[in-house]
Amino acid sequence: MQRYSALSLLRHALNGHRNWQAAWRSPPLRDRYSAIIVGAGGHGLAAAYYLAKEHGITDVAVLEAGWLGGGNVARNTVTVRSNYMRDESIPFYVRSVDLYDGLTRDLNFNLMQSKRTMIDVLQTWGMVRDRRRRRLIMDIYGSTYQDISVDELRRRVPLLTGGGPDSRLPILGAAVHTDASVNRHDAVAWGYARAADALGVEIHQKTPVTQLLRGPDGAISGVETPRGTVRAPIVALAVSGHTTTLTETVGLRLPLRTINLTAFVSEPVKPALDVIVNCPDLGVYLSQSDKGEMVIGGAPDLGQSFRRDIKQGVFEHTVAMLLELFPAFRRLKLLRQWGGHLDMAHDASPIVSKTDIPGLIVSAGWWGGYKAIPAGGAGLAHLIATGRPDPLTAPFGLNRFRHLDYVVETGTTTAR
Repeated sequence: MQRYSALSLLRHALNGHRNWQAAWRSPPLRDRYSAIIVGAGGHGLAAAYYLAKEHGITDVAVLEAGWLGGGNVARNTVTVRSNYMRDESIPFYVRSVDLYDGLTRDLNFNLMQSKRTMIDVLQTWGMVRDRRRRRLIMDIYGSTYQDISVDELRRRVPLLTGGGPDSRLPILGAAVHTDASVNRHDAVAWGYARAADALGVEIHQKTPVTQLLRGPDGAISGVETPRGTVRAPIVALAVSGHTTTLTETVGLRLPLRTINLTAFVSEPVKPALDVIVNCPDLGVYLSQSDKGEMVIGGAPDLGQSFRRDIKQGVFEHTVAMLLELFPAFRRLKLLRQWGGHLDMAHDASPIVSKTDIPGLIVSAGWWGGYKAIPAGGAGLAHLIATGRPDPLTAPFGLNRFRHLDYVVETGTTTAR
């Protein structure tokens, strides 16, 4: 793999940047591999990279229906955090945050990782108690929360002029999560793809999987694509909202439903917000990108949906809630919007698990899975390589639904 550095940039500048090595190959699709990963998003690419790096398994094909990084890994608000509630969740996300912090060096690809901190604006006493409880649990696992006063909140976020004593929901206080950060979602996908390809993994874009295949013994035997049948004894699905679409082709039903989560950005403005602001009582959160755009997220669609655009009612509600606290944003113009369809399990926690079909593995249920990409990919790789979950993903197996051993996690930013 060609190393990126200031020196290589200067050297290639002398020849007009015409001799850069391709970031990844476009090899011919073979008819057999040791393992297939369906989905070249964050989790699929991370799993392929760690499978090759940590376990030495490189005879792997990553099959992507569209283009690399064109799915949910590009349809999010790039917030990385570990402020969860459950004993099973917090160590997992602490590990993911730690991996993100070293990922630029590990992948030799600039993710523009930026520690921003997240400030939760608290407007009900129930939310104040929730954050206090969360802080006490997070302290056990090395994550961070700090209570601050309303005056300190307004000092840190001068634009936040709403939520006064006479408002519908007066601000009661705030909690600061110092570990939170943002980065470039495209760089995460490209960095993992480039590093996995350099280790020998094959990435095949424009190769949708139309059917999972089972052998005479009932085990998974491969996949069907428009480019032909591809055989492998292990198939791992990392396809977000399309998980049930594929598992149902072999008669497997999963405790998931697909919903739409939308976000939008404003026109670029001068630097005005250097932290991530989350308003859980109102169901809105925002940050400012390096380009100056206000990146704004809201609540999901209430019902099951495979749409990938914004629903007008959700958009209007999100804007109304935003303006309650940030009335200065009334004159901002909308630049673009997007939606991602994602899976949600009954307990709002992910699924990284073998299934009842031997050889078929799923990584699904990632409600806000961007922050989980490094740890989720490493856990999926471990399961593919060893047949056993690693300690961090062990609580997220499918057996928990059979035994009602749920990991009920309301740590999602705007979950209703």
